[in-house]
Amino acid sequence: MLRKIWIIIFCIVLIWSAINPHDYFTWFLEVIPAFIGVFVLWKTEKSFPLTVLVYNLILIHMIILMIGGHYTYAEVPLFNTIKDIFELGRNNYDKIGHLAQGFVPAMIAREIFIRKKIITSKPWENFLIIAFCLGFSAFYELIEWWVAIGSGESAEAFLGTQGYIWDTQSDMGLALLGAIIALISLSKTHNKQLNKI
Repeated sequence: MLRKIWIIIFCIVLIWSAINPHDYFTWFLEVIPAFIGVFVLWKTEKSFPLTVLVYNLILIHMIILMIGGHYTYAEVPLFNTIKDIFELGRNNYDKIGHLAQGFVPAMIAREIFIRKKIITSKPWENFLIIAFCLGFSAFYELIEWWVAIGSGESAEAFLGTQGYIWDTQSDMGLALLGAIIALISLSKTHNKQLNKI
């Protein structure tokens, strides 16, 4: 039942996202990680099913990607309103995406590390999960750079820097913060679900 609800929500948001997006090139760049994620989940569903918590976090992250793909991260309407109300210099929806880029992979890595018994020391496990998330975030920033070089100005909406010179560093910092928050706030709940597997 939960699997069907997950698939229905994903498909509804995907279809909405694909209808008249800001531009299809940006939409494709932003949504391709969600397609890759769905493929990986489908291939590992029977051999390595994840906890409900992690599946739901992955879905939330995919929805964040699809919203960003539809509007571009610099033009999400709610965050334009927030920008205007608080007189901010930029639309900060992309910062939600980068926080999630640390938060969600931290829980995925935690589940793999624990279930595969990769690390037996909790302090080292947490350190390596955080290091993995920071490394993943840095690698994603490199991908953004390569796309910008390869496609020129057409990648501006994908980069979403909005003239902020510290965009790359703040993106990685938010991914780091997201990973730390995830480990602190969800480890007990995650452990309960892991014990049921």
